[in-house]
Amino acid sequence: MRAGFAMLLAGYMLSQFDRAFLPVLTPVLQSDIAATPEELGRASGLWFLAFAAMQLPVGWALDRLGPRRTAAWLLGLGAGSGAVLFAQASAPWHVSVAMGLMGIGCSPVLMATYFIIAKSFPPAIFGTLAGAVIGLGSLGNIAGSLPMAWAIGTFGWRETMWGLAALTFAVAAFIALAVRDPARPEGHNAQKGSLLSLLAMPALWAIFPLMFVNYAPVAGLRGLWAGPYLSDVFGLDAAGIGWVTLVMGVAMIVGNFAYGPLDRLFGTRKWVVFAGNMLSAACIFALWAWPAGGIGTATLLLAAAGLFGASFPLIMAHGLAFIPPHLTGRGVTLLNLFGIGGVGLFQFSSGWVFESAQMTGDPLAAYRALFLFFAVPVLLGSLAYLFSRDRLD
Repeated sequence: MRAGFAMLLAGYMLSQFDRAFLPVLTPVLQSDIAATPEELGRASGLWFLAFAAMQLPVGWALDRLGPRRTAAWLLGLGAGSGAVLFAQASAPWHVSVAMGLMGIGCSPVLMATYFIIAKSFPPAIFGTLAGAVIGLGSLGNIAGSLPMAWAIGTFGWRETMWGLAALTFAVAAFIALAVRDPARPEGHNAQKGSLLSLLAMPALWAIFPLMFVNYAPVAGLRGLWAGPYLSDVFGLDAAGIGWVTLVMGVAMIVGNFAYGPLDRLFGTRKWVVFAGNMLSAACIFALWAWPAGGIGTATLLLAAAGLFGASFPLIMAHGLAFIPPHLTGRGVTLLNLFGIGGVGLFQFSSGWVFESAQMTGDPLAAYRALFLFFAVPVLLGSLAYLFSRDRLD
């Protein structure tokens, strides 16, 4: 189990890296293949949309085929092949296709890990373990900041992407060798239930809206718009962007570890999640109000948004508490579909928001619109979440 967890964790680090490295590549992709920020925004959105579209088939595969085959084959064929295509990109649409393939490949890794945790550990500690997995896996997010900028400067961006492809194929092979599927109870396949059974559960209805918007601002800012924002407003180069996104990435890791035990500390999941998301929304509203308040202020607000917006694993634990054991795979992937689907839709459409809000002579106008575009839905999702039913086990 330890070796299998280590390999799945490595796969999740790759998933975090794949969704986070584009801001650092923004300057070189603009100069080498004439990719605009709007095109890269849509490419990043395609990663999340492809990831989200795979959640329902991944859920079926986890329940029927098990996490080992599901994670290993998709990671190798999807993410590995996508990195190969990215390394050879000569036009912006090549980047879009590559990011879509990488999203498909990364789609099962975290859910395979959550599936094993849900089947192997008491429900009361799911949030803590789920947060620890994201916290450790977010080292991949860190690698997509300053270390990625260093690799680009040292080896070149194409060579770096070839290295990523080789690493992805290797991790997929080790997952196939090391992961062991949890034992299934007798009669598992005969138990009734489907995706429709989960959608018909009223206890999940107030959780879905916040799951849909919770991760979108943090992923959108860390994974894409921080780069153009820091470059256009403050004139930072790739190294400077790498430092700021590194700080934000570290804050997100701290947040994932911190959220995990808070439900048991305070005796509630609902109110911990609600308070954290309201604080995250407040930070993004502050960026909207003071987008040019200084690089120190911008870094602090981006980091705070990442810290307070890291409640994804606790929302997942809240939803999973209402899901029958024989539908664990489809349950975690349905919740993840809302989470990652929201990120994909917001990032894909954020390029259009940016374009439509641009004003000649005012570079801040488009970024103000973006911050508002990300902040308002978190506020509305948090208000909808007030109608959810608290549950710890």
